[in-house]
Amino acid sequence: MLNRVILIGRLTRDPELRYVPSGQPVASFTLAVDRPFTNQQGERGTDFIDVVAWRRLADQAAQFLKKGRMVAVEGRLQIRSYETQDGQKRKAAEVVATDIRFLDRKGAAESPGPGAGTVEPAGGEEGEEDVPF
Repeated sequence: MLNRVILIGRLTRDPELRYVPSGQPVASFTLAVDRPFTNQQGERGTDFIDVVAWRRLADQAAQFLKKGRMVAVEGRLQIRSYETQDGQKRKAAEVVATDIRFLDRKGAAESPGPGAGTVEPAGGEEGEEDVPF
């Protein structure tokens, strides 16, 4: 069996960091991922995919990720079932991240320029951002 997801997209908002009762940090954010095809008007659709990161990766995501940054997220798809306050049963799909990598340079989301869209080695180049993932 295999459950592996790789997404490339931009954050729609800054990650939200919270702590579960056991004290474990969890960060959540949404990625806007363009669809690989266009509609009859030549426009690309976009999927908005919820992502969660746990423990150290959650702390790092909250510290280094910001709205508009382009990232690659690797993880697994998880379907959760829950019940609303009025008793309705719902399901939610989300990607549980195991790895997150920047695909643009710091500040590129605000002002694209040289280096935007290039894949950096994990952790960035020497002397650049001290990003641990």
